Parts: sequence; structure tokens; C-alpha cells
Amino acid sequence: MEKYIMATHNRHKVTELQRILAPLGIEVATADLPEVEETGATFEENAELKARSACQATGLPSVADDSGIVVDALGGAPGVYSARYAGPDATDEDRNRKLLEELRGVPEEKRTARFVSAVSCAFPNGEILTVTGVCEGRVAFLPRGTDGFGYDPVFLVGKKTYAELTPSEKDAVSHRGKALRELAARLQERQAGKETR
Repeated sequence: MEKYIMATHNRHKVTELQRILAPLGIEVATADLPEVEETGATFEENAELKARSACQATGLPSVADDSGIVVDALGGAPGVYSARYAGPDATDEDRNRKLLEELRGVPEEKRTARFVSAVSCAFPNGEILTVTGVCEGRVAFLPRGTDGFGYDPVFLVGKKTYAELTPSEKDAVSHRGKALRELAARLQERQAGKETR
């Protein structure tokens, strides 16, 4: 099993990444990493910043995710500012409350949104792979469900929020699940290319 460093301080993301990548033969370990200022204008730029920083700090291939919710009625907000949407020390509940407040009075058909996950893998030789996964949905009127984290209780896929799905149901449809499966396929192609050289 190949070993990669996971560049995140979010324990929920670590659990999700380990769960999705383990069956693909990828072991994800965490390390004490320096904080990275997310100065990118896109999810992809921020994921690459974090992956490169972790790779430089550890000398090991490093995987980083930058993700968030993009709401059409808010002109794409909170977007790359999803984690900082309600201020620096806000909780998930604070962020969800702010999002629902911003959408007060917006009818169901105009509450379209998507979760976006950009996942980058940086290698010690300077190579970088970046993939993006998207899950289309809507913002609910009230939080529902007890699983998941972040905006999961207010993001509807069909009739259920992310937080009402089991972990395997969520992985099958989620933005991060899609991105990580794409990353695994790209890593396998990369490995096959190296073996045939």
C-alpha cells in the first residue's frame, strides 16, 4: 500500500479520505504540518498550495483538498471562503445559520447549489496532480440529519441532506468521493506509466 501524507487539520476530512482511499490501495497518514494561508482564488489553487507545502515539509507525496459550497442565489458565495464564511472562530452551526439567513425568502427552485472539491497530490519531484469533483444539489430550508460535518445538514441531494446519508451513500455521490476516485485513477495511470518505462 502506498503511503501519502494528508494535508489537513480537519479530522472529519481525514476520516473521509481514509475511508475512500483505503480500498484503492492508498494509505493516508497525517503529520504535524505548518499552517498554509489559502490565498488562491480557486479551490484548485488552494489545494495545490496545501499539497506542495506538506510535500516540502515531509518529503513524501502529499494529498490536500480544498472544498466548499457554491450557492447560485448568492452569486457563487461562500465558495473558497466556505470555512471562513461566518468569521474566523465560527462553528459549523454558525456557518449554516448564516447561510440559511442569507437565503431567507429564496424559494426552493432558486436554492440551487453545488459542493466542489479540488484534490491535489504533490510529489517530491515537483510533479502535481489536481482533480475536481462536483455534486449538484440545493440548500434546504432547515438543517437535517446528524452525520457529516460542515454544510452537510443543509445540502440536499435529491430528498436527503448529506447529513442524512450513511457514509457509504455520501461517498458514492459526494464531491470529495468523485474527486478522490478520479485521483486514484490518475495515480494508477501514473504508476502504470512508470512500470512500463
